[in-house]
Amino acid sequence: MNAHYPPTAPAKPPAAASPPLLHSRQLFGGGREVLIEHQGELYRLQLTRNGKLILIK
Repeated sequence: MNAHYPPTAPAKPPAAASPPLLHSRQLFGGGREVLIEHQGELYRLQLTRNGKLILIK
């Protein structure tokens, strides 16, 4: 008996690594703003009264 098998599917490329997930509580630590240094510049990340995020250079 000669069995016929379907062709094998091509290998999938490796999945991209997920970016790290940080909860805002980790960033703010109970406060309402943090400073972020990026390429020698300072940025201010603020949490508004409405729970929105604002990034200011």
